[in-house]
Amino acid sequence: MNFAKLLVHSENQRMAGLHKKFAFFGLLKLWMLILVSSRGPVYTPPNVERVTDQFRRISVSQGYNVFYGGSNVHLTNNGTSADLILDKSSGSGLVSKNRYYYGFFSAAMKLPAGFTSGIVTAFYLSNQDLFPHNHDEIDFELLGHEKRRQWVLQTNLYGNGSVGTGREEKFYLWFDPTQAFHEYSILWNNHHIVFLVDNVPVREVIHNGAISSAYPSKPMSAYVTIWDGSKWATHGGKYPVNYSYAPFVTSLRGIEMEGCIRENSAACSKRSVSSLDPVDGQEFAKLSQLQTTGLEWARGKHMFYSYCQDKSRYKVLPPECTTA
Repeated sequence: MNFAKLLVHSENQRMAGLHKKFAFFGLLKLWMLILVSSRGPVYTPPNVERVTDQFRRISVSQGYNVFYGGSNVHLTNNGTSADLILDKSSGSGLVSKNRYYYGFFSAAMKLPAGFTSGIVTAFYLSNQDLFPHNHDEIDFELLGHEKRRQWVLQTNLYGNGSVGTGREEKFYLWFDPTQAFHEYSILWNNHHIVFLVDNVPVREVIHNGAISSAYPSKPMSAYVTIWDGSKWATHGGKYPVNYSYAPFVTSLRGIEMEGCIRENSAACSKRSVSSLDPVDGQEFAKLSQLQTTGLEWARGKHMFYSYCQDKSRYKVLPPECTTA
């Protein structure tokens, strides 16, 4: 009888141990699901050509002047890199020394960590200073997050003042942009506009008849900025900037600007630091097979919003959305 009781006691202990193990693994699985749902699933990007390796990198001080918030722009490493700061007093930004008509533009950035709701870090091309009523613009905008949410990457473009039609597309990143520098690049020529993240294409806008009237077509400057987007950046303005976490610092390096420099005259001067030409070169007229695979991967795995799929916003979709 005692032996039988011992067996029952032993079995009860074994079952209790199993229950603890199941509970532990259940909690672990739940924690992993929460992590994935809050940061988005993590995938390994496919191999692509490293376009950024094909052009000469320049220092921040070589390529840019202060745009605004001068006291919050800190050049580091003898001007090779820079920190752009947002605090209660001001945001800050840089503008390229040259104006370009087509080219390849890239910047490596590390974004602020922690609670960053309402913050916008932008790398973009624009000519709004010269054409306030019909400007062109090509945007990377990195939108800060509320607690347990990662940064969101937004791309957009305007041509000839077409600001009434927002052409936003939004992505979750496949890495933590606050832990290391990552490359954000724009290729803009007469054939297409390509947005690349760490050399992986995330969006291609082909220059065709459907979008020709809204295709950026005038010389633009390059900008890097950090600013307060409380009114719209995080969930439509639900979460504004919390300055108790300030200062917010975006670090910048790895500058590339290769293309047609627009001088005061109508002529362009092309920098001849590379045999590759992002303006007229056939290598940049269309995506390679590897780049196409990368584009499909990024859009299939990481894009969560496209204006071309937003029928509640556009009763009639913009023409480029319905053109094969």
